[in-house]
Amino acid sequence: MNVEYIEKGSGHRVILLHSTVATNKQWKKLIELLSDDYNLVAPNLYGYGKTDSWNSKKLQTLKDQAEIIRQFVPNDGEKFSLVGHSFGGSVAMMAAKIFRNHVDKLILIEPNPNYLLREMGRINEFNEIVALRNCIKTNGANNKWEVAAKVFADYFNGNGAWMVMDKDRQKKFIAALKPNYHEWDSVMNEITSIEEWKIYLPKKTTVFSCKKTINSITGIIHLLRSNMTSWNFVEYQSGGHMAPLTMPDVINPLIERALAA
Repeated sequence: MNVEYIEKGSGHRVILLHSTVATNKQWKKLIELLSDDYNLVAPNLYGYGKTDSWNSKKLQTLKDQAEIIRQFVPNDGEKFSLVGHSFGGSVAMMAAKIFRNHVDKLILIEPNPNYLLREMGRINEFNEIVALRNCIKTNGANNKWEVAAKVFADYFNGNGAWMVMDKDRQKKFIAALKPNYHEWDSVMNEITSIEEWKIYLPKKTTVFSCKKTINSITGIIHLLRSNMTSWNFVEYQSGGHMAPLTMPDVINPLIERALAA
């Protein structure tokens, strides 16, 4: 499999996993900030940049995405750390489970393992995210990507976000959204229980979330806070779900401190 990635710096390896629609370029400023102290590796997930698209007829899983990082796991026995945002956060959770004997720190920024909302009885939030999934799947299947992109952009960036984009930005957004068609299968059909996550994920896990964010993420953060009592939870005050892209000067120092802790 061909995986496009950015690598810079030396020292303890930190693998960075981007969110939906974004590519590994979302980490550009973080890489600049940390590359004097760490070896940063930022792969593109399936369908982004020059990484192979998802072409299998089987439903995509978090394990499929997490296997992308296998080639970046140090082969000298040294441990590495993981940072993941949104969908990249869910992939980072699975990667930390698969490579648990090699992971030092896990840093999650508003991860979206949406299936946990169903499993843990948070039905209102689950139904909200199901409606979004159905919109993307239905319109994607009918090649009505502009409809899907508007709904997606307004959900994650706030009402009206789509309309303030110029035509060129909208066109790029539509192209970048298409891998999300398969990502929904990964985050809605996963079966790892909250108890398994508690066993397999490192105690040195930090979760960042915004004080005011989208309902589905609020539900997931609540579940994680209630069950992962050994984890560190940090709340930032503004910027919402997309703060790592729109407010990197706020979020990146938080990541830096979590890695150094």
